[in-house]
Amino acid sequence: MRVWIVFLLCLAGKALSAPTEEEIVVVDPVADEVEVGTNPVQVETGEFDEAIEVVEDVMAENPCLNHHCKKGKVCEVDDSNTPMCVCQDPTTCPEPAGEFEHICGTDNKTYESSCHFFATKCALEGTKKGHKLHLDYIGPCKYIAPCLDNELSEFPLRMRDWLKNVLVTLYERDEDHSLLTEKQKHRVKKIYENDKRLQAGEHSLDLLALDFEKNYNMYIFPVHWQFGQLDQHPIDGYLSHTELSPLRAPLIPMEHCTTNFFTQCDADTDNYISLEEWANCFGIKEQDVDKDLVI
Repeated sequence: MRVWIVFLLCLAGKALSAPTEEEIVVVDPVADEVEVGTNPVQVETGEFDEAIEVVEDVMAENPCLNHHCKKGKVCEVDDSNTPMCVCQDPTTCPEPAGEFEHICGTDNKTYESSCHFFATKCALEGTKKGHKLHLDYIGPCKYIAPCLDNELSEFPLRMRDWLKNVLVTLYERDEDHSLLTEKQKHRVKKIYENDKRLQAGEHSLDLLALDFEKNYNMYIFPVHWQFGQLDQHPIDGYLSHTELSPLRAPLIPMEHCTTNFFTQCDADTDNYISLEEWANCFGIKEQDVDKDLVI
């Protein structure tokens, strides 16, 4: 819960704020429904990751109690009492507590909850529609304004600064050493102690661009750190659509250029973003891309 509060503080600081025509409201009740991982930039990956298996920590009383099924599937036993995973019936999903549980799919359809979404996706496995269906963003589907070219060029300025300040905030609050590893703390300490660091807050795009030019080295590690936070299932040096979901899903309702940005990052259009492509998207020079920084 503490890290979720950090996330809200980061958002409240408007380090990643963008001019929009309508006010975006971050609904706090999500914090009571979704556990958050160690990265406040994103929602817990288990909520959106189609490949993560759900583990039930219970004693094996029947074959299903220790059998793991991914999101959208439930365990059943066949005639020989062998456990197997089958698609969940969406009607068996718990009723959502409120609109904050709704999510929007890439089919532009609002699903009552992540349970309903993944159950539906499972039923479409093996079909063209199912292959293209992914979780798009948190909340009911709504009109997302087109991303203009000048807005797309501004996106990495704000997000890059946001990532840096998220790391600094984690460093400041890491009292029990559970938010950052020792290696990460060592890297962030240099940024935290640098008196030239641009403090968190709402800054003009010109100032953000100038700070990146003058204090370029402060941004190298935060960009690598975020890549490592996302590259988890599996850890292979590439980000898939599923791995990007924990970062994309909360951002899209607030940053309408999010989808365009990640699409642009995939320079070779192979549906995977490599570390080199990711770093290039944030303006990190080729010679400064270092796999050893992805901790």
